[in-house]
Amino acid sequence: MKVTAAVVGSKDGPFQLEEVEIGEPRAGELLVKITAVGMCHTDLSVRSQATPFPLPGVLGHEGAGVVNRVGAQVSAFRAGDKVVLSFDSCGACPPCQAGQVVYCQQWIPLNLLGGSRLDGSATLTRASGDLHGHFFGQSSFATYALVSARSAVKVDDGLDLSQLAPLGCSVQTGAGAVLNVARPEPGSTIAVFGAGGAGHRRRRERRPPGAGVRARGDRHGQSGRR
Repeated sequence: MKVTAAVVGSKDGPFQLEEVEIGEPRAGELLVKITAVGMCHTDLSVRSQATPFPLPGVLGHEGAGVVNRVGAQVSAFRAGDKVVLSFDSCGACPPCQAGQVVYCQQWIPLNLLGGSRLDGSATLTRASGDLHGHFFGQSSFATYALVSARSAVKVDDGLDLSQLAPLGCSVQTGAGAVLNVARPEPGSTIAVFGAGGAGHRRRRERRPPGAGVRARGDRHGQSGRR
């Protein structure tokens, strides 16, 4: 199936819209029509090659959209479901079996370094040459994404996907940094530098009962104090 994707061809190159080919969903996969996607710092760090995902490639890992087709073994989703996409996990290793999917033993090759499925097969191809996909299990800078059903979360039909797309990375990153790592005590104060998706979520999540001043700052002029 032909789709349009934003392809980064080389280090520091532009996001160039191209026609590419996306495969059919395998047994445990979904084909999702992307209707909203966030831009994360990690996408930009791959473009600069500070993060070594192989190029040329299709990035994007805060996708949200509507299920178009489902694989033969998928029972939790059907065509027409609204979904938010996040990172992939194998589902078989001890951390996955314990529900700690962020510690999946295959997390790095599944999401960050491979540019393909774990077995080396491509989710995206193009006639002009090599193309790497499956970025964070999705490569959602495209009109469609081919993802594992494990990467998708069904949401209510009435919700606005443009507001939910950042849940795939920045929201959970910001909230997790505060709730699971910083763990502020009542009466404490935290300064958040950077007012993007992760920064805003840190600001929203960091205030336990009795916490004091909340502030955020951003080099591009967004700031606040509450």
